[in-house]
Amino acid sequence: MNKSSSLPFVIGVAGGSGSGKSTVTQQVLAAFGAEVVSVVMQDDYYCDQTHLSPEVRRKANYDHPDAFDWPLLNEQMQALRRGEAIEMPEYDFTVDNRSTKTIHVKPAPVIVIEGLFALYDADLRKMMSLKIFVDTAPDVRFIRRLQRDISERGRTLDSVVGQYLETVRPMHKQFIEPTKRYADVILPHGANGPAVDVITTKVASLISTLQRS
Repeated sequence: MNKSSSLPFVIGVAGGSGSGKSTVTQQVLAAFGAEVVSVVMQDDYYCDQTHLSPEVRRKANYDHPDAFDWPLLNEQMQALRRGEAIEMPEYDFTVDNRSTKTIHVKPAPVIVIEGLFALYDADLRKMMSLKIFVDTAPDVRFIRRLQRDISERGRTLDSVVGQYLETVRPMHKQFIEPTKRYADVILPHGANGPAVDVITTKVASLISTLQRS
């Protein structure tokens, strides 16, 4: 828990690609509404690659921690904790680069930071009041990723499978799976209802405390 009630309750939601992180985040958001919960998507903090050709960008390892702009993510999370709105970058996966647009994110009593490496960075973890790891079977995660990348990101079957074997699977084992040890709560079998209910009950208790203070 944060020591000061003036600071927002920050929830970190981590897990492998296709694990169900977004489902957990959306359930928290649906339970309390956008006035209470603001969401920061780590996927939007991939490094700006404007200086690279499309061919080079396409071959980058997006499942490695170095693919992310950690200074900007930490800076903007600190701003939200101070009660300041941010302009979150917007990443366009169809061109493997940041969009020219940004996403306006307002400060809120509860902030959810969601991403593959949400629990990876020590400075980011220090801001969190609750750290969650969504643990889902590898075959389920792969199927979900395959469906998403083909339908939403214009990828081919071969490119998704190739990327999974070359970077997604080994990077998950090397970098993402180990962050499970930092979690306060591990959600087995993905975003299962009872576990998410426990989380929303915890958040509801916090909001009630804040409203009385």
